Amino acid sequence: MIDMFSFEFMRNAFLAGMMLGFVLAVVSFFVVLRRLSFIGVGVAHSAFGGVALGALLGISPTWTAIGFAVVVSNAIGYIGKEERISTDTAIGIFFPLAMALGVIFIGMSDHYNVDLFGYLFGNILAITRQDLIVIAVLGGLVLLSTKIFFKELLFVAYDREVAFVSGMPVTFLDHFLLTILALSVVISMKIIGIILVSALLVIPGAAASQVTRRYDSMIALSILIALVSTAGGLVISYFANLPSGATIVALASIIFFIAFGVGQVRK
Repeated sequence: MIDMFSFEFMRNAFLAGMMLGFVLAVVSFFVVLRRLSFIGVGVAHSAFGGVALGALLGISPTWTAIGFAVVVSNAIGYIGKEERISTDTAIGIFFPLAMALGVIFIGMSDHYNVDLFGYLFGNILAITRQDLIVIAVLGGLVLLSTKIFFKELLFVAYDREVAFVSGMPVTFLDHFLLTILALSVVISMKIIGIILVSALLVIPGAAASQVTRRYDSMIALSILIALVSTAGGLVISYFANLPSGATIVALASIIFFIAFGVGQVRK
């Protein structure tokens, strides 16, 4: 097992995986409480449009994907508040639109870039030192901002109406949560893939909620599940020669079903 760490790309992947696991687990806690799972799926897939735009313009796909994902997530949140349009309907509009724009941007490009599909399914070989810096900075920003507004976010998650009556900036907190969700999606694309990242935005928090109802225990357990899934998935994928992103999600899903079974027994 020690041999696998002799490769720089594996060391980079593990370091990135640990950082992402921590960030996604914290965000997953709020995603599960707020029932934003479907929005996570929509934002994750909309990021593909930003990746394709970056490839077309010849600039870093990470930054264009951030812009794309933040705009789409907040647009979904804004339009979903309209009485005649549900959040599901808004996602159903922006999800295919962003993907369609991604395909159009690819078609407009003069050359075919296979790395675009690395963003879709994850590419462990693509993690570089520069990527680690981006993940550390943006992930740290997500965690720091979440810590600053933690009590407010928790209040809104448990009782939105009371929070609104109490004078809390509920609308701002809604869009703040959607923004950090978008950032979490984008910084996870390379190692897990756009298609699979939405799973780690849901599974850790969902698994933890089956075992405990205390928010502090739920966050701690969610982080543990995400870290075990990421580290275990990378080890299994290395020795079994399997896709890393899919293996991480599969292991996380197995842990969820175990937690679900434990929760049923406790009931």
